[in-house]
Amino acid sequence: MPRRIVWLSDIMKTPEMVADEGLGKSIEVIENPPAYLCLQCRGAKLLCGKPRCPIIVKAQSIARMGSSIETDRIDGASPPGVFVGRLGYPRVSIGPMVPPQHGDTSILDTPEEWLGKPIEKIVDYRYSLVRGNARASVDDAKSPTRLLSSLQELAMAARPVETELKLTKAPRKILTLSEDAQPFGPSAPLEKFKTSNASVDRRIEACYYDRDLKAAEAVNSLYSRGVLVTRIQKTFSLGMFGEGGRRKIVPTRWSITAVDSTISQNLIDRVKGYPTIDEYRVYGFDVYDNQYVAILLPEEWRFEWVEAWFPNTTWNQFTNQPYVIGDYEEHFGRTTYAKVGGCYYSTRLAVTEALEGEGRQAAAIVLRETYPGYLMPLGVWNVRESIRTLMKQ
Repeated sequence: MPRRIVWLSDIMKTPEMVADEGLGKSIEVIENPPAYLCLQCRGAKLLCGKPRCPIIVKAQSIARMGSSIETDRIDGASPPGVFVGRLGYPRVSIGPMVPPQHGDTSILDTPEEWLGKPIEKIVDYRYSLVRGNARASVDDAKSPTRLLSSLQELAMAARPVETELKLTKAPRKILTLSEDAQPFGPSAPLEKFKTSNASVDRRIEACYYDRDLKAAEAVNSLYSRGVLVTRIQKTFSLGMFGEGGRRKIVPTRWSITAVDSTISQNLIDRVKGYPTIDEYRVYGFDVYDNQYVAILLPEEWRFEWVEAWFPNTTWNQFTNQPYVIGDYEEHFGRTTYAKVGGCYYSTRLAVTEALEGEGRQAAAIVLRETYPGYLMPLGVWNVRESIRTLMKQ
């Protein structure tokens, strides 16, 4: 059976985000995995049996274009940026992200501002952020260590924070890619770091110090008060919300999906109380060699997300036919985690945002076609922001 992450039960109704059934068993190595396997895995579960995802390795080799950072000391303005890994769970890597540059660096870790910028530019943004990594227990959020407290203060900052990073060695030249999270740049073990006094976002601070407020309530409160989704995801990952005795650090990948799911479910509950639209609508938008189409029907809320990956695209490199994968929910929701992963929840968020803004409900079918020009996975922010733009067409 899947391993259930109990502490996410208040955030997601189906938190089976560590493993699917049967993954605990040994599996045969598949040299040229079929598209359906790659699309269910997306580099996260290694369903082909290989020690590393060959597609991710290939994309990383394409992205290695930045110059090496030859020093173990980084002095710059953190956007602010933080990272929580998932390997080794429940002991995970945590740390700050700092570029060797000063001034307004906020765009380096604000995906809401990236859509339409060249992929090479986004790679530059992410490659410039150096990660310092230290080990921590996910339970440290209940009573934060000095390191975790410093990271939480950094994550609460309202603007870039001058930060000094001391690493145990020069960072490794690599760009870490995944379908769920935005790319992450060079990293090295963290020795210590210090920051200047930061201007705190009072909205986040209030939720952080309220140890009686449930995590889902904090997430929805911050969203309703205009805090960017990606900022909520960062602070959520550091275990900054929820009842004091239940707080836990959440790996960045999981926090992204948990926050998208939480916000969109709250919006769905509101949208269901509105009248339906009175017409059929079709929206279209193209970006990064991806074509998106949304069809809204004058019916009660239902939702379906379908992806078609053409040959020679990121997750369909070993076949000569397009591969289609999707998932859906009826009016009363779903009881399992969507097999297509985080894109399902980021799309659901963008669609329900648009319906909430109009004060209407509808049945929504959203389609994505991905063509060979899509060179590497950029993270679900790409889908979320694309669908947000789509719904404004």
